[in-house]
Amino acid sequence: MNEIEVLALEQAPDGSRELLAQAKGRFGFVPNLFGILAHSPAALNAYMSLSNLFSGSSLSPVEQQVVLLTVSFENDCPYCMAAHSTGSRMAGIPAEVLSALRSGASLPDAKLQALHEFTRKMVQLRGRIGDADLQSFTSAGYSEPHVLEVILGIAMKTLSNYTNHIANPPLDRAFQTQEWHKSG
Repeated sequence: MNEIEVLALEQAPDGSRELLAQAKGRFGFVPNLFGILAHSPAALNAYMSLSNLFSGSSLSPVEQQVVLLTVSFENDCPYCMAAHSTGSRMAGIPAEVLSALRSGASLPDAKLQALHEFTRKMVQLRGRIGDADLQSFTSAGYSEPHVLEVILGIAMKTLSNYTNHIANPPLDRAFQTQEWHKSG
């Protein structure tokens, strides 16, 4: 399995050090994903910028986590599933919703299920969804801005999911209680 060294703040290139310091200030530690992305200041900046933009979207914090966990599940990314399962609890996601997202089951909330299903199909079909899928999403109370914000979340998670597939970072201690592996 591939591995890329996780850089500590002092090992990182100049263009990544300030970004890693920001991450440490936000999380209280530098997540290993960020230490990997630090090899490329442009990649680290892109991920952090996309994350900041997505967190400022019109999707609620719970809805954002539904998108991020759905993408990570579909892309089979254990690191991101553990990290976002941890973050979801802080965002106030109901335990039964988180459990369903981690197991691939239907969500117990109809609106969140519509978001989950739309996100899942967007990933699986690489954005080539049908009119009926779009109609189902908007009928659940979502709008065109939400469609674009789901795409933003998918872009953000694809960057980290693919990085984690290539780099195979060790799971941070803060995420270990939410360790995850796709069953089946």
